[in-house]
Amino acid sequence: MQLNKETFVTGFALFSMFFGAGNLILPPNLGIKSGDLWLWVSIGFIISAVIIPILGIIAHARLQGTLFDFGKKVSPLFSYIYCIIIYCISIVLPSPRTASVTHEMAIAPFLGTPSWLTSSIYFALVLFFVLNRNKIVNVLGKFLTPIIFLVILSIIFIGIFSTHTPMNPSIFDTPLVNGILEGYQTFDAIGAVVVGGVIIISVKTKYDTDYNANKKLIRSAGMIAGIGLLVIYTGMIYTGALYNSFFDTQISRTELLQGLSFETLGVIGRVGLSVLVALACFTTAVGIVTGTSDFMKSFFGNSQRAYVITAIIGCLLGVIVGQFDVHHIIVIAIPALMFLYPVTIVLIILNILPERLSAPVVFRSVVFITILFSALDFFVAIGYEGFVQPILEILPLGSYNFAWIFPVIITFAVTNIFFKGKNK
Repeated sequence: MQLNKETFVTGFALFSMFFGAGNLILPPNLGIKSGDLWLWVSIGFIISAVIIPILGIIAHARLQGTLFDFGKKVSPLFSYIYCIIIYCISIVLPSPRTASVTHEMAIAPFLGTPSWLTSSIYFALVLFFVLNRNKIVNVLGKFLTPIIFLVILSIIFIGIFSTHTPMNPSIFDTPLVNGILEGYQTFDAIGAVVVGGVIIISVKTKYDTDYNANKKLIRSAGMIAGIGLLVIYTGMIYTGALYNSFFDTQISRTELLQGLSFETLGVIGRVGLSVLVALACFTTAVGIVTGTSDFMKSFFGNSQRAYVITAIIGCLLGVIVGQFDVHHIIVIAIPALMFLYPVTIVLIILNILPERLSAPVVFRSVVFITILFSALDFFVAIGYEGFVQPILEILPLGSYNFAWIFPVIITFAVTNIFFKGKNK
């Protein structure tokens, strides 16, 4: 792994773009519910919230393009539709959620101001950074990420080495599965294909290096970000498990994080947490809005006007949707994630495979099957279980919301056997 100043700065910037609202509030909640089975939950969470996203960054390092390049082997039309859906979901759900979490945890407990005021100021600052994109890597990588790391590592360190009562048993029947599905809520796999493009453009603009140098830099930066996420996620899940006798398992995610900060760092922890929340959420919102604006800029022939208009619209949507509470936004996101996450995972994996295993016909077949079978989990998530439940019961892993996995593996194998060497 290439380690130099540019690599660390880019890696920290990438970490800060990943590490937003969901990354902060989800792991402790998993911890108190998993109890003595925290390790299995951690493994599941790491699969969907660390390994898959970092593979997405590695795919970006190889492609060195935009999100459009992830799906163009299926067809240009599919890729455009996929991009539009991903970017619309990103600026309507995870981006506003960052403002909602910031208000509930960092502003309302201290100032009691209305959420519209928080969202307005918050997204005005987001807009400033998006319109001054050359400062993104430097500011995020050099200043904000170290602060985030120090505060959260303090909570984990003190939490682990404090005196605890025995852990309560887990409330999960399938902790590994619960961990994977909760990892969906981080949006990290989707975040990887969105903010990865931001990093690509920022690196090209700032360092002006060739393809191979960029590839090494981005892959190494991705590994640094992945190690950071791994340490933080595992530490926060374990800390939540250690304190699971202190809190009711039905406590809200934001209240739990506030409680943990008070138990570990006292009153200072409350202030530190407010800074952490604001910074972690803010950097993610900047990455999402910038990525969406980059896409619209390229869609309209490298138009700077399209970039600015998209940034403004994205921030206005953030202000509007940011009025909802965190739990409401998470519930709304579940059906979309059950459908989009499998497709995104498949595109990431296909884009890191050798060309001989990922011909266009393989892309088309595998993605089609993924859409077909992930739609079953989507219908369940929106409450239409009647006509799909019999199908899910006969499919391997169908009852665990992974009905798509085995059909995808079979399709991948069959198409590679019958179309081996055919780049069609």
